[in-house]
Amino acid sequence: MERLSRLADIPIRLEAAPADGGLGGGVTALLTELATLLERFAVAQESAAIDLRSLPMGPQDRVLLQRALGEGEVRATIDAEGVSTIRETRIGGVWWVEHRDRDGELIAELLEVTRVPAILASAPDEIAAGGRALREQIAATAAHAPLPPVRNLDVGAR
Repeated sequence: MERLSRLADIPIRLEAAPADGGLGGGVTALLTELATLLERFAVAQESAAIDLRSLPMGPQDRVLLQRALGEGEVRATIDAEGVSTIRETRIGGVWWVEHRDRDGELIAELLEVTRVPAILASAPDEIAAGGRALREQIAATAAHAPLPPVRNLDVGAR
């Protein structure tokens, strides 16, 4: 084997995507990994995530992956320090999650394998604060509202 001494000497071969609409090797590998993560989650309830921005995916790979996973029934948008979009795929337990900064730049893109993405769950301290706020609202409303008339209920009379 001859030694390559220049970058231009490295052989490069470009391969077209499958003409029959099949999945590229990288997409197939990613789907195989998702299947493994789903099986693990089903047995051990162990959530996992795949960082799509860390993978060498071209635009065509992304389209193939989106087609393979499809669209589910649930979509949520969160507006906090930027917009996050959570989309259920048609594969139960696989969620496509995108996080954008205030300028709309994509900063994270994940495939999460879980029952419900953690970002959608209320934090315990938020739940406790919500209960207190609701009690305060009830008390404030009751203090300023006239009491409703008391009705005499005679159970024996018809």
